[in-house]
Formats: sequence, structure tokens, C-alpha cells
Amino acid sequence: MPRLQPARISLHIATLLSLATLAPAAQAAPAWPAALESSLVRAAIPRAATAVLVQDVDSATPVLAHRTREAMNPASVMKLVTTYAALEQLGPTYTWKTRIVAEAPVRNGVLKGNLHVIGGGDPRLSRERLWLLLRELRSRDIRRIEGDVITDRRFFQLPAHDPGAFDQRPLRPYNAPADALNIDYGALPLRLAPNAAGAEVGIDPLPAGLSLDNRIRRGGTGPCPDPTALLSADSRSSGNGGSVLTLEGSLPPACTAAFDWNLAPLPPARLFEGLFRTLWQELGGEIDGRFVDGPAPAGARALAESTSPALPEVLRDMNKWSNNVIARHVLATLGAESEPGRDSAVAGGKVVERTLAGAGIPTDALVIENGAGLSRNERVSAHTLGQLLMAAWRSRSMPELIASLPIAGRDGTARRRVANSPAAGAAHIKTGTLDGVRSLAGYVQGASGHRYIVVLLINHPNAGAGRDVQDALLEWVANL
Repeated sequence: MPRLQPARISLHIATLLSLATLAPAAQAAPAWPAALESSLVRAAIPRAATAVLVQDVDSATPVLAHRTREAMNPASVMKLVTTYAALEQLGPTYTWKTRIVAEAPVRNGVLKGNLHVIGGGDPRLSRERLWLLLRELRSRDIRRIEGDVITDRRFFQLPAHDPGAFDQRPLRPYNAPADALNIDYGALPLRLAPNAAGAEVGIDPLPAGLSLDNRIRRGGTGPCPDPTALLSADSRSSGNGGSVLTLEGSLPPACTAAFDWNLAPLPPARLFEGLFRTLWQELGGEIDGRFVDGPAPAGARALAESTSPALPEVLRDMNKWSNNVIARHVLATLGAESEPGRDSAVAGGKVVERTLAGAGIPTDALVIENGAGLSRNERVSAHTLGQLLMAAWRSRSMPELIASLPIAGRDGTARRRVANSPAAGAAHIKTGTLDGVRSLAGYVQGASGHRYIVVLLINHPNAGAGRDVQDALLEWVANL
């Protein structure tokens, strides 16, 4: 009997192992979950408009797979793709820095020249941290800036952004762009207190150059579930270099409690200047010159610096609350670090594709525009998402990625999901919603103790009614 050579023995064993791995895939797929089917029927969503994947993290064979190779719009679930690439490429200790430097001397509390602010693309730069940065500057015995304040925004190279292009709602905070010197995600928090005439409106601090035209009145009838839905806002130039924010609408008598309303009435450069001027004045400072964009001189001495929280904390804010501006910043950061001087979003998309491909994750169905999912063009398949979640589960950054996801029934955007069901507290999931899109992806721990990857994508005009479909799938998996 002929003896097999070692190379042939290895090939023979590899073939047997390959067949053993493929064997389960040839078995009949499990029946479509009845609760999932009935929820689809109630929502008038056909199976052909969905993609579903359920797979044990310790198995090579899906428990349930349907249209997993179709390229579909994932809405905010695209943030999972951005998250994975950021953790792999930037690392869990990555931070962003905002620096203030100058070449001019300081004499008797006066900076005898220009002040330079270098933006590092910090997505978590807030008015509080800007105040601390300016307080540190004042501690350098600087009271007056005799020259200009020159802002260096070169870290990001991005095309002009139209905040109304996506849905014709330019003042909505989710439409704010990425910017190397963004403050508070580009938004202003308004506090409204209903009164007999209408509502008292407060903005603290009010950015210099912005004035408020409050035309809110009392009127109408009915309940008050979301008072901001009864109001409208518009921002326009005041003709003197400033802006006017106009608020209109009627609040019925049922609206009695104070409420918050976040708006983005100013482009990033104007918002930064307005808050800088207001906070600097509150600290007793003066500025003689203008705010202009320009490069910071090499070798200028450092005066103050602010460092962001580390990447995992930023990703937690991004995913827990589905923050689109943070996602834009993270994608642009990937591009800026990889290809300085190039279009940061385009370069960031290339980094994401290379990262996935390098991990063996298919990218043939992947289309990236802004990394946030706030797009009609972005696409990904359930198979790609499933492979990404599997790779993330086995990666060194697995704890950071999972900790960034909302917990169903507990926190973030999923805090009101699957209440009083086995899935509550058992699912770490990212959800997404656009007109015609409902999506979900993440991990669910089943009753057996096994953890499962779950992906559900719905692209259909009735997708808005698909929340029960998502919940039905989560509950079914939680009972496995």
C-alpha cells in the first residue's frame, strides 16, 4: 500500500478539516422565528427588504442568515465600522490636543502681537474646557491681546459643508460639520422656560456676535409631549458681521415645565470666535484685533494646552448617544493622521477599508461617506458587519468596543428598548434610523450563556414601523 508523503498528509488533513467545517453549513437552516415573522407582517415589511444574521461568537456557522451579502443602507450602525477602525488604527490611548501658542512678547499684561490657536480636531472640546484653556492663558499674565487671534484649522482638510443638504434642517445639531476647532459638537444649548407670554429663553454663555429674536407665544390646545416640535428656528446674518437667531411658534397651556433645545445656528469658526470672545471678556481679557484663519508659526512658544479624553471615552459618547458629529471627527482624524493635507474624510474612508481588508473582513459591499451613517449613500452588508463583530470580539480592543455600545433597556439610545423582557440588559447594540431605514447590530447574551452576534438591516418605505421587528429578534436571541 503506497505511503502518503508528509505534504500530502497535511493536504489530506486540511481537506478533511475543511469539509468538517463546511458540513454544518449544508444542513437545513432553522425555521424563521415566528415572532420575527409576525412583527414583519404587522409592519408590512417583506422579508426581501431585510437582511438578518445571528451567529454564536464561538461558531463558524450562523444560527440564522438571510440576504447577508446584500449591500444595504445601515444608518447609524455604520458607526460600528468607524469605531472598529479607530480602535485598531488610533489605539485606546489616542487623544486630541488643542494648543495656544505665540511668538510675540508679553509686557505689562499685554501680548504684543498675534495669538495662535491650533486645532487638533478634538470632538469633545466644550465651552467648559475652552474656559479652562483661557484661564490658563490668563495665568500667563496676559490680559490683553494686541494683535489678532489666528486659528489654525489645518489638521482637517474638508470640503465646504452644507448643513441643510441632508434633510433641509440646517440648524439641527446632527447636521453640524467636523472642524478642527469645533465647540460642543457645533451646537448651542438653549434653556426655555414657558411663561404667560410665551417662553423665556436663555443661552449661557451667549456667543459674542449672536443676538436672539424671541417670538415664541402662548396659543393652541392639546398636550405637550415634545415642545420643540411646536417651535421653529432660523439663523441669518445681522448685516454687521453678527447673526440673529429667531425662534417662533406657539406653546399650548399644557407646556409648563422648562425644557432644553439644542440648535446649531453658527458655523464652527463663528461659534469658536463668539465663545472665545465672551469667555475671554468674562475672565477680564481684551482683544484688539480680529479672528482670522492661518497657520501657526513653527517654533512658537506654548502658552496653554487642552487634551481630550482618551478615544474609548469619546467612542462611548459617540455610540451610546449616536453622535454624528463625533463620528465625522473620528473618520476625519483617521484620514488626517494617514494622509495629512488630503481630503480627511476621503482619506479616512480609505483607512477604514484597509483596516477591514487587513483583518479579512470583506469590503465589496462597503460605501463610506462620513462614517456616521447620516447618509443616503453609505452601504454595508450584514455579512461584513457580522465579520467585523467577530473580528472585534477576538481583538485586543474588544472590551472598549463593547463598552461603547448602548445596553438594551438600560442606557443610551437603547434605554427604552425591550423593557421587561429577557433581552433587557443582555444586549449591547447599536441601532440606526433614517427615513426608510431601520438597523441594529451588536452582541446578545442568550439564556444558554452563549453570546451571539446579531445584525438586522431593513431598507423599506415602512422601515419606520420596524422597531417591533428589532425587539422581536433581540428577544428571540436572548432566549437561545
